[in-house]
Amino acid sequence: MEVAEVLPEFADAFAFEEFNRMQREALPGLLESEDNVVASAPTASGKTALAELAICKALADDGTALFIAPLRALTNEKEDDWDRFEDLDYSVYVVTGERDLNPRRARRADILVMTPEKLDSATRKHDSRRYDFVTDIDVCVIDEVHLLDADRRGSVLEVTISRLRRLCDPRVVALSATMPNVDDVASWLDAPEETTFKFGDEYRPVDLKSGVKTYTHGDNAFADKYRRLYRALDLAEPHLREDGQALVFVSSRQDTVQAAKKARDEIAERDIPMGARGDYDFHTDAKELDDATLRKSVLDGVAFHHAGLSKNDRDLVEEWFKEGHVELLFSTSTLAWGVNLPARCVVIRDTKYHDPLEGEVDMSPLDVLQMLGRAGRPGYDDVGYGWVVCDGADADKYRRLLRDGKEIESRLAESLETHLNAEIAMETITDLEEVMDWLETTFYYVRGQSKPEAYDFPNLRERVRNCLEDLVGRGFVKMDADDLSIEPTARGKLASEYYLRLETAAGFAELCDRVSDGSEKLETSDILETVATAEEFDSVSARQSERDAINAVLVGQETDDLEAGQRKVLAILRGAADGSTPSELASDAWVIRRNATRLVSALGAFLDRFVGPHAANLARRVEARIENGVAEDAVGLTAIDGVGPGRASKLAREGLSAPGDIVGVGVEGLVDAGLSEGVAERVYEGAQSLPALEIDWGEFPETIATGENEVCEVTVRNVGEPARAGIRVTVNGVEMTSTNTYLRDTDTVPVGVFGADADELEYTVSVAFPEEPLVPIVSSRTVDVV
Repeated sequence: MEVAEVLPEFADAFAFEEFNRMQREALPGLLESEDNVVASAPTASGKTALAELAICKALADDGTALFIAPLRALTNEKEDDWDRFEDLDYSVYVVTGERDLNPRRARRADILVMTPEKLDSATRKHDSRRYDFVTDIDVCVIDEVHLLDADRRGSVLEVTISRLRRLCDPRVVALSATMPNVDDVASWLDAPEETTFKFGDEYRPVDLKSGVKTYTHGDNAFADKYRRLYRALDLAEPHLREDGQALVFVSSRQDTVQAAKKARDEIAERDIPMGARGDYDFHTDAKELDDATLRKSVLDGVAFHHAGLSKNDRDLVEEWFKEGHVELLFSTSTLAWGVNLPARCVVIRDTKYHDPLEGEVDMSPLDVLQMLGRAGRPGYDDVGYGWVVCDGADADKYRRLLRDGKEIESRLAESLETHLNAEIAMETITDLEEVMDWLETTFYYVRGQSKPEAYDFPNLRERVRNCLEDLVGRGFVKMDADDLSIEPTARGKLASEYYLRLETAAGFAELCDRVSDGSEKLETSDILETVATAEEFDSVSARQSERDAINAVLVGQETDDLEAGQRKVLAILRGAADGSTPSELASDAWVIRRNATRLVSALGAFLDRFVGPHAANLARRVEARIENGVAEDAVGLTAIDGVGPGRASKLAREGLSAPGDIVGVGVEGLVDAGLSEGVAERVYEGAQSLPALEIDWGEFPETIATGENEVCEVTVRNVGEPARAGIRVTVNGVEMTSTNTYLRDTDTVPVGVFGADADELEYTVSVAFPEEPLVPIVSSRTVDVV
């Protein structure tokens, strides 16, 4: 059955001309019905086409499609793959981070691509103009719905789909690898029997022979990696000698590179006939690679693939693997979920990996099955071979997994409080009965009916009540004892809006309490330590090899009460803020910094709400320093469009440390500071788009007699762009007044001058911008008491 015959107007949107057997059987349910669809099929059997069929039907009906990809790296791949839709004049838009979001493009898109986490965040803010596009979805395609069973991420997918169905009730098309309890997923999504498809292993394009191989575990983890590598090469060697290809999955980006290097030496030692060193044209093509190590490696038929490579290098490796130039490929697990690169032999060398936020963790059973599913090249192999290499103690666990598969469970119970708080914060739940109504829309409820004892289902109502009482006790929710009505608190709303774990939100609130009641003066160190001890980093561990670097960064600081992992996070944040992260911490620093900037932004919102604009401004400056790696004296420059860390530091060294300095010297002064004229013009224009202040003290007295009082007025004038500001007046360091205003042009602040029991009074007006990393503008006057 040809694509052009079934969907003539969308034939060019597909990467093939004919549907396979599995796709043909699913066609009527996807194209001739409006019912929800659940399809379970083996990896590499062509499930992506089912997603594209559902999208085509929505587009033909002038609807909007949402595709939920399991990983952020895959959302960009979909954007590239679906240029075919763009060629048909349908727009594809990947919804990424908060600052990068273009709401207008999202609103106009025909196909939206999001991760579960981004969709969760967007649906929590669905009633804002920025995110209202999520309530206009006609079909929602969930790729790899078995992600429901993933630690932490699974519950996000579950509650988000339940929420989306309540918001706009789209048609749902859920795709999955083979799973035993597909009927539970179908029941959750209200997919009828006729649109619930269970395609078994007979639909695999190539039979799969899988098994478990053990290795002798030693005391040295580094040596164990090579023991597993040699075991993997033993398994791959027969296929490589027969012109087959092997795909070896390892735990990290760095491991792909190191394993490829070692494998090249071992292949030469074993005299396995591989490589293209005699192929002049391929030699020339290999020069197109950006990565020098990869450039040498591919000539021996060995390559590595990970998300840290340039797109050019990833594309070339994939192309050459498909063409057979690369015969042995080392990759991280991302490749198993994304690009369809089957190999005759697949070996999982590492079943454990180091997660910067979780420490050493077992690879999920879902990942294992997904990776093994890549074994076997349709049209080339009759059989694919997949092997798990593991320690003998884990062998039975993986044999059971390969034999029985993995039932998909709900993970909602593990984070019920967090998700319940989010629903209450959105005010979709206002009493206990509505909590129960919400739960009935979840996969947790369906799975609990299938396995009531395992899910403690008989005690569900009591568990929910205990959960609510805990939320009330911790200040996230208010509940009326008489009519059981439920309301969110400001703390609960902020926790939901900023996607925080409740323990972290409670810690942020406690810091705000200490600062607002005067028991603690807020410093940069308080912000860094509060974030470093956040629950999001609770599983971070410090390796022995990192301890000296951590101690060097934190020397002279009181950190005895912090755990080793917390000290590591703090060291990375301090190093990032100064632009000098030690190389020993670099491997985990990127992930920790990315999460930390989100948390500092959230802490800034707490400080803004419960303390004031000056505290929020300090958090914003800390966030900008972590993000850009600039010193305190240059951080204000990062508010200017086009000024990154290097340019900010360069200008600060020239004595230009604030946007006002940039405006003051003009384009000519910026050129004198070392900028080209074109760049100088852009930076000058960017500086003019920020607020710029003048503080006029008026007729402020220089002296006042003891016991006398005089009320004066100080004028704060904004000669730049309008912005929200906090204006604070202190006398001898004690706050007199504080106002929160939107400063468009001028604001007048009353200042009481009084003859106190002191020889001298120092009055200070300080203006801070909570949403910009600008250093507060401070002006002072001294009054002598006579």
